[in-house]
Amino acid sequence: MVFSSAVFLYLFLPAFLLAYALSPRALKALTISAFSFVFYGWWRPDFVLLMLASSVIDYWLGGRIARQRAAGTGNGRRELVLSMVANLGLLGYFKYANFGVDTARTLLQACGFAGDFGWTAVVLPVGISFYTFQTMSYTIDLYRGEVRPASSFIDFLCYVSMFPQLVAGPIVRYAVVEHELRTREHTWYGFYQGVLFLQTGIAKKVLLADTISGIADRAFAVPDAQGLGLLDAWLGITAYAFQIYFDFSGYSDMAIGLGLMMGFKFPFNFDSPYHSQSITEFWRRWHMSLSNWLRDYLYIALGGNRKGPVRTYVNLALTMLLGGLWHGAAWNFVAWGGYQGFWLVIERLAGKRPWYGVAPTAVRVAITFVLALFGWVLFRATGLGHAIQYAGAMLGLGPAGAPTNVAALTTPLAWTGLLAAAAITWTLPSSQRLAARAHPLWVLLLQPCFLAALLHLHYQDNVPFLYFQF
Repeated sequence: MVFSSAVFLYLFLPAFLLAYALSPRALKALTISAFSFVFYGWWRPDFVLLMLASSVIDYWLGGRIARQRAAGTGNGRRELVLSMVANLGLLGYFKYANFGVDTARTLLQACGFAGDFGWTAVVLPVGISFYTFQTMSYTIDLYRGEVRPASSFIDFLCYVSMFPQLVAGPIVRYAVVEHELRTREHTWYGFYQGVLFLQTGIAKKVLLADTISGIADRAFAVPDAQGLGLLDAWLGITAYAFQIYFDFSGYSDMAIGLGLMMGFKFPFNFDSPYHSQSITEFWRRWHMSLSNWLRDYLYIALGGNRKGPVRTYVNLALTMLLGGLWHGAAWNFVAWGGYQGFWLVIERLAGKRPWYGVAPTAVRVAITFVLALFGWVLFRATGLGHAIQYAGAMLGLGPAGAPTNVAALTTPLAWTGLLAAAAITWTLPSSQRLAARAHPLWVLLLQPCFLAALLHLHYQDNVPFLYFQF
């Protein structure tokens, strides 16, 4: 089920809000969990069992960790290891088994073995990367003594399965919603803010991300970027940069808004990332919940910057490599993580400043955006070879006389969406901050945009969110 769809907006959401409002306080967590199971199981009901199994394992192991620490009979290290093995084992099988088999098959064929494994491809459950990181943070924080255990299994299940952020984030740590799971307030103003966030996200997704998606799709559909001209290559990747930003940040806006309607305050996930003046700053503004998770549970666990400069650089690079692999089981995602890690290390060597740090602010923003574009090539390409060919086209290394067809085939509506996306990106502050302030002018301008998005939904097929694949 997709937030920006008729079945969600006109059927699921009204039914949920009515049931939630009528539920007594003691049953509200159960109501959220039940509707979340319906939401998640809309595509594949059997995958609900997988999420339920993950929840049972971590609730049980988390309880053992808490009891041992309270009684002074142990620190729960064994239970923590079991939690990590279970979660990473599930994630590894469902997300990386196909990648491992394909890589092994390629290596064997390169060595002269022509046989096949007879492997049946594993279907990736939607959102497994997100809820796995959430349940892992629960047991890790219990082990560190930073949170109290969930008061009941229903409360913990509500935390894991909560449909607003279940399949594409933001990654919500248990510590963030621990208090609200126990005693949360429901106010009309909070509900009103939630509606504004939901409207903002739908407008961004439908009017901007979906409108310009065809430009990027057309550019990246050129086989191995052969025949892709210089200007077309830049047009395609620029469109994709705005598409993924407004698509993903739009989803986060909707998730935050739906959380506010239920009395939960999820963390912001984007803070105008294309205003960044370095790649280091970019990762403080882009997918902030993931960046913070990788920092607190991976980078610091590897030693952070506590073991000398060389180890710091290694930890930075390794964290981003694993972050790239988290996004997708393919070598271009590994290369994307390595690319990001390379620039983070270069900037750390320069004292957390980019090599172009002496340039004026506008120039620094422009250079950072261009560096981000080359990174998005690795992210969007169908494979590592395709990414290299596409980057070559951006550098003018494509075949001579390449036909220019992407720009010529771009519709006036797509051009309008692209120009509007660029103008909004660099003239307005973060939409999440605008929605949070509920400024009257913002509210007034938002309403016709939201209505236009609803009308547009009736004339297009559902376009899945880009991050559903992760």
